[in-house]
Amino acid sequence: MSVSCVKIKQHASYGAIKGRGTVLNPSTRFETARQEAFDDGWDREDEAERPQTALVRDTTRSIIVRNDSPDLAFDMSLNPYRGCEHGCIYCFARPSHTYLGFSAGLDFETKIVFKPEAPRLLEKELSRPSYKPGVIVLGSNTDPYQPAERTLRLTRSVLEVLERFNNPVGIVTKSAGVVQDREILARMAAKRLTKVHISITTLDPVLARVMEPRAASPARRIATISKLAEAGIPVGIMASPMIPGLNDAEMEHILEEAQKAGATSAYTTMLRLPHELGALFTDWLQKYLPERAAHVLSLIRQSRAEKLNDSQFHARFAGTGPYATMMAQRFSRAVRRLGLDEKRPHLDTSQFRLPGRCLVNEQMSLF
Repeated sequence: MSVSCVKIKQHASYGAIKGRGTVLNPSTRFETARQEAFDDGWDREDEAERPQTALVRDTTRSIIVRNDSPDLAFDMSLNPYRGCEHGCIYCFARPSHTYLGFSAGLDFETKIVFKPEAPRLLEKELSRPSYKPGVIVLGSNTDPYQPAERTLRLTRSVLEVLERFNNPVGIVTKSAGVVQDREILARMAAKRLTKVHISITTLDPVLARVMEPRAASPARRIATISKLAEAGIPVGIMASPMIPGLNDAEMEHILEEAQKAGATSAYTTMLRLPHELGALFTDWLQKYLPERAAHVLSLIRQSRAEKLNDSQFHARFAGTGPYATMMAQRFSRAVRRLGLDEKRPHLDTSQFRLPGRCLVNEQMSLF
């Protein structure tokens, strides 16, 4: 069962900015002052400004992020961009924008921080004697194939560096843009050096348009799975996040369509609403789906220890309680039935080399 298109359309224009996930731009949790909206009776819906996307240069001196979270299946990640123009209202990365002095609201999707030195910094870090080869994940925080990638091509440059070093890479994206790099990915896949996960939250195009306003349509994401699979690239489906009372009834259907398209593995998470995200998501629900907002929020609290978010390890991705347990059981049954739990590709770290050195060693071995 999907959300009724008619119900969404009834509320779609109320206080919304076309192509943006939220109109709110709340102060960060680090500020002592707070801004509050005030209706003076003069605002008109048709006069609402459409904020343009601004690109902000990042001067970071390091590029690989390391983590020791027991909830994550990887140790290293790299994010060429901070902020994301896709504007997904549920994005758990929104609060990370506040560390830069920007809001988790509209700033997150209109002020995109990019890292022009990412390829050079990556090459430098991979060349260090202390570097231990491992899988580097692109898209662990924000999407590496958001609109800015079309012109900046930072993700592609990063992939070129990783290919030269034979360093394995995992990619998480909801963009069809990943197909533009399938030649590189296919070469790496032939060496067991890459896998891609495509994120699909709903198959309902109307719900997707208001929930993920600038992301690829669900149909294009299914087509992207097919194109990657046809190129010999291992591809998985991320049916995430599952939002209680909103898209949860679609979970099996999402997995089935992805499996038909060529996905060979699957992953899911329960909706997380850390920090500022709780208020942003609540506002979105009340604007677009007021008749079911209270029900959705109640189910979230039932799965999050009576709160909108539970940040405890081992619980933050899956939730707790009867509802979360039921969702986990449904997912497990579906992936077993579809064979999505048996083909997770193991990426090979043993092929890592410093460019040039391997060629010298190979030639010497001929004698």
